[in-house]
Amino acid sequence: MNDLAYEQRRGEIENYFDRTAADAWAKLTSSAPVSGIRATVRAGRDLTRSTLLSWLPADLHGLRILDAGCGTGALAVEAARRGAEVVAIDLSPTLVQLARERVPQDLGAGRITFCSGDMLDAGLGHFDHVVGMDSLIHYERHDVVRAIGALAPRTRRSIVFTFAPRTPMLAAMRVVGRLLPRSDRSPSIVPVTEKLLRKELIENLPGWTIGRDLRVSTNFYKSHSIELCAPEMQHA
Repeated sequence: MNDLAYEQRRGEIENYFDRTAADAWAKLTSSAPVSGIRATVRAGRDLTRSTLLSWLPADLHGLRILDAGCGTGALAVEAARRGAEVVAIDLSPTLVQLARERVPQDLGAGRITFCSGDMLDAGLGHFDHVVGMDSLIHYERHDVVRAIGALAPRTRRSIVFTFAPRTPMLAAMRVVGRLLPRSDRSPSIVPVTEKLLRKELIENLPGWTIGRDLRVSTNFYKSHSIELCAPEMQHA
């Protein structure tokens, strides 16, 4: 996907997570003590991660997985422990390096290849499953659909991903964020209307179907997970 708005937004996200928020993100994704608010975010992310992993086969031996927006690598590690060949990519080289440092020795038959860059890079190849946990929450709805559409032709079985559901609290947080000086802003989470997202996905992914979904809400963490099933999986 070659779109100026997408590329500009991608640059903002890379700059934020690679520089401004790298230390805070490293602490949030560790077992170190955090504040009450961040503890709810951590709990929400843990539940979302376990949900997405539960939608993948228990045995991933011989399967290739794309962890699109891998952050510090927790999901990639769990998939590799099931035997998967995981390509874990993130925009932030700093977080990718931290993910490499955190990889345990007991991956078994699984393998992880870490890289920094664009998760939509066609050079990454084809996959059995794609996982995008909180990697599309900073994009407008049409860019989310276009990103999924770019991944679908290279995905054999399923795409599981999250979006930020439109709620009054998230809408209010976005308005407040726009009032801050530009230098103090993080890339805002873009609330998406679930009904409209589902409609666009169906319209733009011929043959694909929407499977399971789950909304997670832990105070300051709001995330909605969706499973998309490839055409061949409907006859498996």
